[in-house]
Amino acid sequence: MLVNVVKKEVAILIVISVLISSVLAIQVVRDGGLALGQLVSPTMQSASSIPLGKEGSNNGAANTNTTILTASGGNASAILDTESAALNQVFKKAGGSVVQITSKVKTTIPNIIINGNPYESQSTRLGSGFVYDVEGRIITNDHVVDGAKTVDITFVDGNTYSAKVVGTDAFSDIAVLQMTDDFSDEHLTPLQLGDSSQLQVGQQMIAIGNPFGLSDTMTTGIVSQLGRLLPNQEMGFSIPNAIQTDAAINPGNSGGPLLDIQGNVIGVNTAIKSNTGEFSGIGFAIPSNTVTRIVPHLIQEGKYEHPWLGITGASLTPDLAEQLKLPRDFRGVAIATVTPGGPADKAGIVGASRNDVPAGDVITVINGHPIKRIEDVIFYIEEQTSVGDKVTITVYRDGQSQDLTAYLEARPLPAIQTS
Repeated sequence: MLVNVVKKEVAILIVISVLISSVLAIQVVRDGGLALGQLVSPTMQSASSIPLGKEGSNNGAANTNTTILTASGGNASAILDTESAALNQVFKKAGGSVVQITSKVKTTIPNIIINGNPYESQSTRLGSGFVYDVEGRIITNDHVVDGAKTVDITFVDGNTYSAKVVGTDAFSDIAVLQMTDDFSDEHLTPLQLGDSSQLQVGQQMIAIGNPFGLSDTMTTGIVSQLGRLLPNQEMGFSIPNAIQTDAAINPGNSGGPLLDIQGNVIGVNTAIKSNTGEFSGIGFAIPSNTVTRIVPHLIQEGKYEHPWLGITGASLTPDLAEQLKLPRDFRGVAIATVTPGGPADKAGIVGASRNDVPAGDVITVINGHPIKRIEDVIFYIEEQTSVGDKVTITVYRDGQSQDLTAYLEARPLPAIQTS
């Protein structure tokens, strides 16, 4: 009888604990509009943080003195301790340089009229950022501060400062903030930017940020893949060379650093891919080399001009090649449309001229670099050229190749950004 009573009381306590946890989770979501797209589960835990007992089972009661030998005769427990110590050192080195960013954005709803004026509401967004230099500059995502002129920056010690937005680039989702309050008592330690071109698939990664407003949270994972093309539907262009990682990235992590095991920033966490609204193990970060290239312009000029060709197209597939009466193994980018008056149009590049023809010219080479996919065009133009550069574009048209010359211009903002 006593055993049954104890079991019932334990069960009741568990139910109460779950209910309290659910209420807390709901409260966190309700307290602010969190940046970074879809809501994901805050209960997901990296496998590397789950203690392993005997035979690899998750057994908290397992003998902690058990020694597990690896195939090479090494001590697995010692290896795990060494790895944990290395991760802890990165956290100690970088955690104090990661900040929480709170921005308030006013939204006007023209369809609702109160006292003769359109209804205005104010929402709060939470995101992350990190110290760029000792002058009080902070790097974050553009979508974290979009629409705001000033924000609040909170360090892990609880100190909060005001900051102004000094430069943004919606195309690469990067923004630079400048602390405006007196921060002389704050020991600013800038994080070092690494070389993202040296990353390898499988390399261990560390994300630090403020998911769901939970400050200074660290998660770990690996580089899942490199060179991803990250579509930006609002801007109509894609972010090239994004880093894919399985380190948990959740709402509130946006703008925080993705670090290597040495504590160098190799990316800025920006987005997740999820069909369910829950974390699915696929996150994306803007590569550090993109940050290195763009941030100085944002500091000096408040903006960055991206080189622009003015085309839309698709990678040539065997089926598309057949439609264009080309060999099935022909490779290149089939041009669908050309922006009137743009660099490609001025160079004489031709898009699809009739509805029954899916494309016009096929780009095969740019400045001597072979083009096989649409990603090749985007990567080369964005990362290897500048506004005003002359580029030689080889196109295949009517059974023969010809070289055309284009002068790149600054990419125009979409109508929603210029209105």
